Amino acid sequence: MAVFVALGAFLMTLAGGWTAQRVTDRRHLVLGLAGGLMLGVVGLDLLPEALHAADREVFGVPAALLLFVAGFLLAHLVERTLAARQAAHGGAEHNHRAPEVGLTAAAAMVGHSAMDGVAIGAAFQVGGGMGASVALAVIAHDFADGFNTFTLTSLYGNARRRAIGMLVADACAPLLGALSTVFVHIPEPVLGGYLGLFGGVLLYLAAAEILPEAHHEHPARSTLLCTVAGAAFIWLVVGVSGG
Repeated sequence: MAVFVALGAFLMTLAGGWTAQRVTDRRHLVLGLAGGLMLGVVGLDLLPEALHAADREVFGVPAALLLFVAGFLLAHLVERTLAARQAAHGGAEHNHRAPEVGLTAAAAMVGHSAMDGVAIGAAFQVGGGMGASVALAVIAHDFADGFNTFTLTSLYGNARRRAIGMLVADACAPLLGALSTVFVHIPEPVLGGYLGLFGGVLLYLAAAEILPEAHHEHPARSTLLCTVAGAAFIWLVVGVSGG
C-alpha cells in the first residue's frame, strides 16, 4: 500500500514540474508562486514537524532550530563558494548565478522527496489511518516539490534536459524512500534534525534567490498575489491533512 501511494506522489511531482515548464512565458509569476510554496512548506510544514520530532535543546535552543539556522548559512556558503570558484576560472555565470547551485538545490529537493517516501512507509507500519493521513499530505505537497525542483534547476541557467532529469529523479525518490522502509528505520530525532536543516536551506533559496528574482523585472501586484497564493495553498494542505 505504501508503494502504491508513493506512485501517486510520483505522478503528482511530475504534474508540478510539467506545470512549471508550461508557463515559462509568465516566469515572474512562476517564481512568485514557487517562492510562496517554499515559504509555506518551511514555515507551516517542515519546522513544526522538525520541532516535534527533535525535541532536544542545546543551550536553551531547540536543536531543530539550530540546524535550521545552520541550513540557511550552509546554503549561503555553498552558493558563494561555487559562484566564486566559477568566477575564478573565468566561467560566465547565468545572471551572476552558478548552475551548480541549482543542481545542488534540486538534489536537496530529491533527498527531501525520498524522505517523504520514508514517511509514507513508516506511517503505514504504524497503522492504516496514520498512513492515509501522511499520504494525503505528501501527495498534495509533492506538486509543489515538482514545481520547485524544475524552477530551481532552470533559474540557475541549467539546460532544460537537466531540469527534466532532476524532475524525474524527484518523482522517483518517494518510491525508493517507501521501499527503503522495509529494510531501514530512521530514528525520529534524526528525522527532525534533517527537516530543520533542510528547512533552512529552502528558506534561503526562497528569500535570497527566488523572490528577489521574481520581483526584479516584474514588480507587479500579480507576482505578490502568486506568492501569497503559494503559501496559502500549503496552509490548506496542512489543514486538510490534519497537520
